[in-house]
Amino acid sequence: MRFLKWAGRTARNYVVFSATKGSRMPHEMHPQLVIRFGPFEADFQTQELRKQGIRLGLPGQSFQILKMLLERPGRLVTREELQSALWPSDTFVDFERGINAAINRLRATLDDSADQPRFVETLPRRGYRFIGAIVPDPPVAENPGNSVVAIVDDDDKGWSLNWIKVVWAAVGVVCAMAAVLGYLSIGRHNDALNFVPIPVTAYPGLESNPTFSPDGSQIAFAWNGGSISPKDFDLYVKVIGSENRLRLTNHPSDFIGPAWSPDGTRIAFHRISGANTGIYAVPALGGAERKLRSTHLGRESASQISWSPDGKWIAFEDNEAPEVATRIYVLSTETLDLRQIPHAPECLEEKRPAFGHVGGKLAYSCLLNRDRDEFGLYVMQSLNAQPKSVTSAPVKLVMRGLAWSADDQRLVIVQDYRTPLGAEGGLYEVTLADGSIRQIMLGQNAFSPAISAKGGGLAYETCVIHHDIWRKDLLHPEQTAEELISSTRVQVTPAYSPDGKHIAFVSSLSGTLEIWIANTDGTQPVQLTKLENEDTDEPSWSPDGTKLAFESGASGRTDVYVVDVAERVPRKLRTNVSDPTAMPSWSHDGQWIYFSSMGNNGQRVYRSSATGGDAVLLAALPSGERGVRPLESFDGKSVYFAKYRGRTPLGTVSLSNPGATMAVEKIRVLDSRLWTVATSGIYFVPEDAPKTLTYFDFNTKNTRQVLQFDKDPHFGLSISPNGRWIAYSQVDDYNSDIMRVEHFR
Repeated sequence: MRFLKWAGRTARNYVVFSATKGSRMPHEMHPQLVIRFGPFEADFQTQELRKQGIRLGLPGQSFQILKMLLERPGRLVTREELQSALWPSDTFVDFERGINAAINRLRATLDDSADQPRFVETLPRRGYRFIGAIVPDPPVAENPGNSVVAIVDDDDKGWSLNWIKVVWAAVGVVCAMAAVLGYLSIGRHNDALNFVPIPVTAYPGLESNPTFSPDGSQIAFAWNGGSISPKDFDLYVKVIGSENRLRLTNHPSDFIGPAWSPDGTRIAFHRISGANTGIYAVPALGGAERKLRSTHLGRESASQISWSPDGKWIAFEDNEAPEVATRIYVLSTETLDLRQIPHAPECLEEKRPAFGHVGGKLAYSCLLNRDRDEFGLYVMQSLNAQPKSVTSAPVKLVMRGLAWSADDQRLVIVQDYRTPLGAEGGLYEVTLADGSIRQIMLGQNAFSPAISAKGGGLAYETCVIHHDIWRKDLLHPEQTAEELISSTRVQVTPAYSPDGKHIAFVSSLSGTLEIWIANTDGTQPVQLTKLENEDTDEPSWSPDGTKLAFESGASGRTDVYVVDVAERVPRKLRTNVSDPTAMPSWSHDGQWIYFSSMGNNGQRVYRSSATGGDAVLLAALPSGERGVRPLESFDGKSVYFAKYRGRTPLGTVSLSNPGATMAVEKIRVLDSRLWTVATSGIYFVPEDAPKTLTYFDFNTKNTRQVLQFDKDPHFGLSISPNGRWIAYSQVDDYNSDIMRVEHFR
């Protein structure tokens, strides 16, 4: 609200007390706190960036750079100045990479380009400057209708009593109106909770898995030190409000999940690192770490641990072997004895244990249906009590975090959505009294929540992933990779056209994931779909190159669509399959479209006429196995498919004998998207060599290494029709930060 504005005049000073919205104090008294440019508004006080009123998720270091540029529009801000402002003098990080990463995140948020900048211009080897037009604040009327004006002569030495009364009366009216509006807004029911997050960490690389100290003044977290690898994690502690941090471990690991002891003296953590995987404890002020127990989780696992309020137990998840379901155990901190919690028969897996802040309550997530990825929330009132469900209906993918509210009356969970770009997390609050669920609005991805019993703080991890499409020469594998399609947005899942002249891909250039095509050198990109759905993915060319089949959730569930390249109007492929359908591909004669389906009957592989109609069941897999991304062999006699998402063998089924599936020997792929069928073999990325392209020869049944990728490939492989090029997507920028919400109930 506008309460005070000074306007100078020759003989008099006008003092305006106004109830209008959005005014600032005079520039001489307070610096400008909100800067507007284009559709954006930067609030220096709250460190928020908004676009047309919508809050954007911009990490702290990127916002600090934006602030420095806006404070000196049109003038150079050197890289040395940025380094000095972003990192204390005693910080040891890769400053160059850190600045580049922060600038890239800023440009991505502003939808800006380094090649054709609208806002942030690069001055090579020197720094950056802001080149956009700053929008001036609208003028304020000298005597708006809802203002009270006091006129004071220059000769007056003070305020007249009458005008003081008028001023206080106006302020009283404004305050009364604010109180009434506040009361009405509190009394109104809300389906979502809105909070303003504050950055706790903004280092280069990945910061994850926060845990509060008992008094809420410090946060322990895992950080990979700015490494280009998504691993290399060690444990760190940071005082909230200070940039100084303390490194507690010196053993780079695939994963570290910490929990602070109730007395504040120690931090327990689950380390996943090959033979060193296990539960450890280390003094909170630094010192030698101690291994409490070995565990068996693999390097791709992410485990939450929790310390009981009395300090006697540490809860964690574990499995005895990769094929064995995870269960929750508690480890005695006094004797190191191990106990398994009472098991609910309907739970296929138990994950994410979390003790309450008071007493012995333990909550965890329970996998109820593996085919549909459905979880329930279970709570035990003590370690000897039987677990009971607290949700009336299953929740999709509650896998990446669980925390108790400070009063132990609610649970904060992560609803983890799988998208073509990986996982997108959102925080939700479950009220234990009635099982109701409502979303916590934070404006960005959120994982791994932690809540302080004192101070009411909520901390969580948020991440930004940037994908581009690259290609390598199969005839000259020693040559460096060539960047094919790149922008500040996301590009994934490339597919060469049958004539080799175009490449289809999925991109968020328009704001949401859509199907695009471009020339094979990446030029002249054209958008084919406008479905505005983040589940749009998996383009596959018809043999004549006139159509593309793909999957999308535009109808409210995932279905297969077909779009004519010239017409650009997507149409759903209508079949007799009632379950969601996905991952389509064409037969080589153009008569059929293959696809997978997952529902109450488990995972299945079908084919239907390319124009729709009754689908033919080719393979029905047992519960727990999935037949995804079916691809026809070049001789048209069989269909290959990945049997499960992630680290999976390939399966095959003969088209002359549907139903009889077999595993393809010597092929275990890293991910269901990282393989493709060629004329006489299969290219794939093996599960034990994530940067290696390998070839399986149908004739010899042998495998050979083809080339090494510079970075880990993600989301799709495609071989050009002449067999020379392989196109793929890779993660070029992967950053996560710890955020905090104050006064969380």
